[in-house]
Amino acid sequence: MSRIIAGLFTSVDGVVSDPQDWHFPYFDDEVGAVVGELMQPRMLLGRVTYAGFAEHFAPLAGEEFADQMAAPPKFVVSTTLESAEWGNATVLGADWADRLREVKAGDGPDLGMSGSVTLIHSLIAEGLLDELHLIVHPVVVGGGRRRLFPADAEPFPLPVASVTPLKNGTVHVVHTPATR
Repeated sequence: MSRIIAGLFTSVDGVVSDPQDWHFPYFDDEVGAVVGELMQPRMLLGRVTYAGFAEHFAPLAGEEFADQMAAPPKFVVSTTLESAEWGNATVLGADWADRLREVKAGDGPDLGMSGSVTLIHSLIAEGLLDELHLIVHPVVVGGGRRRLFPADAEPFPLPVASVTPLKNGTVHVVHTPATR
């Protein structure tokens, strides 16, 4: 059975948007190793994250990292996107949760996620997320999306599986969402 493993950068003040503006001063070999561990043979992306990846990496085709990002099979959760032209992607439509249950039940490798905050909410609500890795950066960003979860979310447990402080002050926290 495959697992869905999500990774997300966040600041101390809870900002989860636009990490390209505040993450890189903290990116070192140790953070790189954590990010590398989160990379899975297959990717799961929300529509907005997929569109951002496609916009950024498609013009860089032929460059090593862009080709590495394009190659893995991708599942894109969207009820509005009809096709996905970049990066070996399959769009999961309105029945996305049932289709993901089928994918997880198969013999394939795990699925990794980067970003896609809205999708993380939906996966937890559907009982599909197996691990949530938060990479908490020692920085106060100030502006940006501050809520990993919606303000009107019902309370639910989010057990901590591990906490690993890194040398640069970043903390890697792994949660294993309980079935709701």
